[in-house]
Amino acid sequence: MSGRPDSDTGPEAADSEAAADQDESHDALDESHDALDESDDLLEDARRARWTAAGTGAALTLAGLAAALLRLTRSAPGLVPAAYAGGAAVCAAAAVLGSRGRTRRALWLLIAGVMVMALGDQFD
Repeated sequence: MSGRPDSDTGPEAADSEAAADQDESHDALDESHDALDESDDLLEDARRARWTAAGTGAALTLAGLAAALLRLTRSAPGLVPAAYAGGAAVCAAAAVLGSRGRTRRALWLLIAGVMVMALGDQFD
């Protein structure tokens, strides 16, 4: 027992080195599984964002078209139904962009479309 403690080459030391190597390989596998889980989460988030943008765009398009048709039947200035229809067209474009994955641009177009519809409501 006069040797250095790290120079032990007995069978016990070989077993502990094998166990350490096995632990490292398990850690590497766990990290790769974590990376796959994160990428799955990112894909799910992207899919949810696309569906949200497309659904919101479609709903706002239908609301804008319905408002335009209601304003056409009443005695409102011609600019009011045109603004609602224009806002609905912008929201329809946002729905298309959102379904193709351009969710940031779709969000900005949704905001712009609703603002156009609100502006049309001010003319009433």
